[in-house]
Amino acid sequence: MASGHQPLSGGCLCGAVRFTATPEKQEMDVCHCGMCRKWSGGVFMAVPCSGVSVADEQALGVYPSSDWGERVFCKTCGSSLFWRLREGGDGHVAVAFQSFDDQSSFDFVSEIFIDEKPALYAFAGERPRLTGDEFLARVAAKQGGTA
Repeated sequence: MASGHQPLSGGCLCGAVRFTATPEKQEMDVCHCGMCRKWSGGVFMAVPCSGVSVADEQALGVYPSSDWGERVFCKTCGSSLFWRLREGGDGHVAVAFQSFDDQSSFDFVSEIFIDEKPALYAFAGERPRLTGDEFLARVAAKQGGTA
């Protein structure tokens, strides 16, 4: 693959969903937005991936959470698994960090939607922390338009 990384395996809590995914980088990001917190039961810790392959697509539930994104979960146990662009997307999938079988190779590199983070928790360490507007401006700049 172009990323130079090897596919990693993962799955949900009950084992009904098994997948392989190739991390774009050995990096994990955290999203504090309200939708991610409600969906994941906390912050959404995500690894940007390509080449996501699921052994049994029938085990997946898909919730279209916005005009552009959808959240994918196990229909049996409810584990949060993937955030991805809806139809016509570029193949980018944010895979839940916790769903990988081996999480030891990832670095915690950034936090987004920091302006939506509840005040009662904070992650230690120095890393970029972007507001929702700052993050969306970066996405728009990468896509050559508006987010």
